[in-house]
Amino acid sequence: MASILDLLNTQMGEELVKKASSKTSEDKGKVTSALGMALPLILGAMKRNTTDPEGAENLDKALQSEKHNGDILNNLEERDAEELTGEGSKILNHVLGSRQSGISKTIARALNMDETSVNKILEMAAPVIMGLLGQQKRKDNVGASGLTDLLGSVMGSNSSHDQSLVETLLDADGDGSVIDDVAGMLLGGKKGKKGGSLLGGMLGGK
Repeated sequence: MASILDLLNTQMGEELVKKASSKTSEDKGKVTSALGMALPLILGAMKRNTTDPEGAENLDKALQSEKHNGDILNNLEERDAEELTGEGSKILNHVLGSRQSGISKTIARALNMDETSVNKILEMAAPVIMGLLGQQKRKDNVGASGLTDLLGSVMGSNSSHDQSLVETLLDADGDGSVIDDVAGMLLGGKKGKKGGSLLGGMLGGK
């Protein structure tokens, strides 16, 4: 099943890793690992927000913006790192709020990275996530009420939008992600329920 982590196996994912590595001076391997932890967490927070009708409406409205129409997926190489972090900071403020600090600390501690670097990586990833979701929303004609389901598909926890996501990720048809184990742990999937509590805990859940 396709998921957000298959993004890291694409040319677009490699470009994001390269940009974030250059911006933070962190090793590409560590940046990839940080993204492998951060992408499901950001999506998990979005999914949690959409369980509230107002939260779903707000995200739907944001995704309708031409800024998040998916163009970034095709021209990421041309995007300035400062522009990405600036836009990403605003997105994360809406999505994570005060939880961002705890998530950055946890990832930084787990990977022995600088917390400031992790924050920048999260910020650079956020506009890419919004672009991916915006494109999927348009492709599958999803309204506010369908966003929870769409986010579940992009997280790899259900398959209702799976084929469409595979098309978006282009070559996301391999036999797993480079960060497969981390994703399984965080999403409580292949590695059992232990990780589900980590995701929930970091997002302020149970």
